[in-house]
Amino acid sequence: MQPTVCGTILATKTACPIPKRRIFPMNETHKPAHNCGGDCACNSHKSCISLVPIFNHLEPDQMDEIMSVTHPATYKKGELLYRPGDTSDTLYILHSGLIRIYRLAESGKEQLVRFLNPGDFTGELALFSESKHEAYAEAVKETQVCRMKRNDLQHFLLKYPAISLKLLQEFSNRLEKSERQTTYVSTEKVEARLALYLAELAKKDGDTITLPMSKKDLASYLGTTPETISRKMGSLEDHHLIKQLNHREIVILDLDGLLFL
Repeated sequence: MQPTVCGTILATKTACPIPKRRIFPMNETHKPAHNCGGDCACNSHKSCISLVPIFNHLEPDQMDEIMSVTHPATYKKGELLYRPGDTSDTLYILHSGLIRIYRLAESGKEQLVRFLNPGDFTGELALFSESKHEAYAEAVKETQVCRMKRNDLQHFLLKYPAISLKLLQEFSNRLEKSERQTTYVSTEKVEARLALYLAELAKKDGDTITLPMSKKDLASYLGTTPETISRKMGSLEDHHLIKQLNHREIVILDLDGLLFL
């Protein structure tokens, strides 16, 4: 396999090392589910399609049509859905679990790109051209997805133009988040990056927030180290801006203070 290209949001693209993670053979954990074999399986499969914003606006019969060409699969914790160099020809829709998208520099340093929650999807670049993946997609815990091939999705994009509009909206949202993250890492000090990140969570979840990732992943996402994250959390707490309840739960005491740090 030729070296593939990867890099962080800010880094120059470099050759990707292979991470030390289990890659399960497709027939070991991925049981094809072309027929449901029971109402429970059918409902689970259909709910996978109805979760994702690019499809959930369709009529029930239209979603049934889409469901007929998607195939459920289960990934164990630590298993990779894809890695750099793999052919990008599949859309993955997350039904349950959690997926981590990240890149590796040649040095082995990891850069977290984003987490995928139920209803999110990845592999959308496969819609437009034959290409190779440049990032890793790892199941953080046991994860169920629905997979759809490029040709099938392109067919539905032409048949139901509203899907294309929803897809463009999702691309726009991701671009906005990516630009915001790049701005944080390139222009703000670590404490300000962390404060703004916590403030965004508070705007969405209220005064008591739960970090959606470990401090190691948060450090990677914000372009720093876990040790620095711990120190800066302590500093924010000393200034009575937050109160840490445990490793993940945090109470925001002064939202305005975080925003104008």
